[in-house]
Amino acid sequence: MTDTETNLVICAQRGDEEAFEELVRRVSRLVYARLYLEVGDAHLAEDLLQDTLLTAFRTLAQLTSAEKFRPWILRIAQNTAIDAIRRQSRKKRTPEPEVLKFRRDMLVVPTPEEEMERSEMREKLLVILRAMPDEYRLPLILRYFVGADYETIQQQMGLSNGSLRGMLHRGMTRLRAEMQKALGEPVTP
Repeated sequence: MTDTETNLVICAQRGDEEAFEELVRRVSRLVYARLYLEVGDAHLAEDLLQDTLLTAFRTLAQLTSAEKFRPWILRIAQNTAIDAIRRQSRKKRTPEPEVLKFRRDMLVVPTPEEEMERSEMREKLLVILRAMPDEYRLPLILRYFVGADYETIQQQMGLSNGSLRGMLHRGMTRLRAEMQKALGEPVTP
């Protein structure tokens, strides 16, 4: 964390909403990446990001060390994800009412087989990503799932351009190798 971020945290703790908004701009993609990795659903991760930021805003005064803002907000995100997963598991145990469900894009409807294949592939990918070290996992999630550019990832993770590119390359190489093992066939870039 930079001195600027430390100052922003201190200002935000004093009630400066603009300082908090700037902190949100700086860490939101990182927090989203962590949440997506936990829940595996983009829309749910977006909702949980909002919950995380709201909780952080409400409890920012409780943060005792401004330098620990990033680990603190990532911990809030993890707790938010755990709570959401628990709620979902309770919902799955109760019978779901018969309601017609409409897709947003009715023009292209994948077959049930295609949908199942996509779901299985996404699950395999998430299992592999979860098993990877953070140094590879987070840059990959930020770049390829969140769509963050290099500069944003560098800022979010405090890396140099060379370090980030190296991590992405090594992480993607490792990810491809693991996917090839899981699928039993070559994975094309």
